[in-house]
Formats: sequence, structure tokens, C-alpha cells
Amino acid sequence: MEGSVLVVEHDGALRELMASNLRHAGYNVACAEHVAQAAGLARGSRPDVALLDWAPGEPGLTFARQMRGDQRTADMSIIMVSARSTEPDRIAALESGADDYVTKPFSMRELLARVKAVVRRRAPQLADDILESSGLRFDAAARRVTAGDRELDLRNTEFRLLHFFMTHAHRTFSRRQLLDAVWGEQSFVEERTVDVHVRRLRRALTQTGHDGLLETVRGVGFRFRPDAAALSTPTLSSAVLDLARSGRLRPRIAVAVPSMA
Repeated sequence: MEGSVLVVEHDGALRELMASNLRHAGYNVACAEHVAQAAGLARGSRPDVALLDWAPGEPGLTFARQMRGDQRTADMSIIMVSARSTEPDRIAALESGADDYVTKPFSMRELLARVKAVVRRRAPQLADDILESSGLRFDAAARRVTAGDRELDLRNTEFRLLHFFMTHAHRTFSRRQLLDAVWGEQSFVEERTVDVHVRRLRRALTQTGHDGLLETVRGVGFRFRPDAAALSTPTLSSAVLDLARSGRLRPRIAVAVPSMA
């Protein structure tokens, strides 16, 4: 599981315990002792999830509203963590923009499960779920892409690009949107770089006849269409393709023999 989490917790021991468990689960973690420190981290690193301590004297609700109102952090998931356990408190947190609410004390297993759930809802491309489309199988946890008994050899960027497309099927993305989503918003890369990696990805998908799933939308960008009938035209079996590449497969020419009648 990839993704970034901002832990905002005034209790130092609890903060380190939360951060340690999150790192062990595969997340990149940043920590803040209070909301004032967290604001700068949230706007600078733009984490996927913020675990926000709502303690006496801490403006947790105000911070949540500010993050929701700021375009740079509007998409960040917020899980409010608090010893306040009444229904009005939970409702106030959710209405202020929190995606979930965890009451102290809590187990680390519960916390990790809630983080994974909000990440899956808000950023499905970060989940480890196995994806399948028209016979193409994407296993993020094992880092494998297969079609039947064939495994596609993808570079890291093409792997992340395919993952993003498969988790956002049918939607058209501009080159800038793809750069922000796959390369990161802090990346200084030319937009035409996207074309290079899309070509590489298509070339890899051609091996199994799935290149038709990735469409170019003229004047806009690209989209992934599982219903594009990537296998609508007959494709050669992997064994035949291997023979053709090796040069051992030679075409047979049929010669018509005129009738003697």
C-alpha cells in the first residue's frame, strides 16, 4: 500500500506509535504536534490522509474546514481522532469535513483499517486490490500485470500509469492531469513526456492484444475503456506469437492446381 499520511497528535508517545504502525503498513508518514504546524505540512506535501487530533484547546474543526476550503488540500481525506465520544461531537466533526471519526482509546488495527478504507474511497489508485479488465489482470501488491499465462514487463512509470487508468476507467484525462496524478504535482516534467510513456504502455499491451483499451481523445488527452473490445479482433495465441518472433513460423502458400477435366 502506497500513500502518504499526516499524523497530527499532541501526545508524543501516541504520535510515534501511530506513525510507526503506519510506516510498517507501507505509508509515507509526516508528523505534527499541533494544528499550526500541520497546516504548513498539509499544504506543502499534500498528504492523502490526515489523522487529526481533536483535543481541548486544539481547533480541530476549524482546521478541517480550512483544509476543505483550500483547493490545494480539498481532496485530502481527514480522520478525526478524539476522546470526545458523544453523538453531537461525531456529527460536528463529519459536518466540518471529516471523512471518518475514531474515538480514543483505539487499537492500531482499527486505525489502519479506517485509513485504508478512506484511501480506497478517495484515491482508489492507491489500494492494493486486484484489478481485471478484458482479461488483463493487475496485481498491485505483487507488482504483476498478466493476461492469461503471459506476464507484461512494465517499467515503473508505465506500471503506475496503467494502474491509474484502470482505477479511473472511462474518464478522459489531459496530459497535465496525468502528470499531476502519476508523476506528482511537484514534478517538473514536460507534458509531452506523457506521450512517450503512453506509447511504451501501448507497446507492452500490444503483446496481449490489449492496446485498444487505451484510447487517444483528440485534442484532449487519453482514456481507458474496458468496453473498447480490445480483443474484438482475433489475436494470435502466445505460442504462435513466440514462433513468429523467433522466425520459426513460415507462411504456407497454397497453389491452385488446374483441373484436368
